[in-house]
Amino acid sequence: MLILVLIFSYAAVFMLIMAFMPVQENRPTLGVLGLTPNLKKKKGPFDGIRKIAVIMKPVVKGDFRKRYVKDLATARWGITPEEFMLLKIILIVGSLFLTFPAIGPDAMFIWIMLSLAVGYVLPEFMLKSRIKKVKDRIVKELPDAIDLLALCVNAGLDFMLSLKWVVDKSPPSVMIDELNTVLQEINVGKTRREAIKDLSLRYELPDLSTFARTLIQADKMGTSMTEALNILAEDMRQARFRRGEQVALKAPMKMLIPLLLFIFPVVGILVAGPILLDFIQNNPFQNLAGG
Repeated sequence: MLILVLIFSYAAVFMLIMAFMPVQENRPTLGVLGLTPNLKKKKGPFDGIRKIAVIMKPVVKGDFRKRYVKDLATARWGITPEEFMLLKIILIVGSLFLTFPAIGPDAMFIWIMLSLAVGYVLPEFMLKSRIKKVKDRIVKELPDAIDLLALCVNAGLDFMLSLKWVVDKSPPSVMIDELNTVLQEINVGKTRREAIKDLSLRYELPDLSTFARTLIQADKMGTSMTEALNILAEDMRQARFRRGEQVALKAPMKMLIPLLLFIFPVVGILVAGPILLDFIQNNPFQNLAGG
């Protein structure tokens, strides 16, 4: 029971903090490395957290900081590594404060160690889950974006005008945000190859790498961008169809557990219930014994 109290306390504190953290704009402009998003600050009681997060700078540095910069940018949470580490500390302290009345003095040390462990693991787990969700959205949205690019190029627009048209006319989404980032990076001086390559490096997805590699090779070799995009669009549609088939093949296995846990027991009760009741009321063995 105490474990459940601790888990729900962690979840409550974490969600409360995340509710007041800055959020990323629909169409962010990343920096030269594509890793520092513009933030839209929320006004609220947690504004002070962002100001005191600088105390974590001596702890969050070097390769450790670079990893969190990349992960947090990919997750699109709109917080800095310092704020993320401070969030962990607040999570640990806040949950201990909430659960302190339920903790006996004998279990205090074990409880603190457990709080330290869970306080570190829970934000990491939520960060990884968020990154996976963002990557899944990109994989889902990429074929449609490529189709639009191919349509614009086939209509006679060059690649840059096609990219701008897709960004301007499409509803906000993760993939459109990233294409907007590519467009803005090119406008501030990056070459088209560098901007597209950085896009693939930010997420390290096979589909996105294929997209970037195809465009870079077409640009480098001087081949027709129209032909390259048409071939790529067809490949992406086939890949999406194959993924749909794989999901469909896994569906029966996923349905098996609910069937075993919920459907079969109910069917068994409906079928065997009347038979058992009749057997109990008219026990033939009892009649034989009485005879």
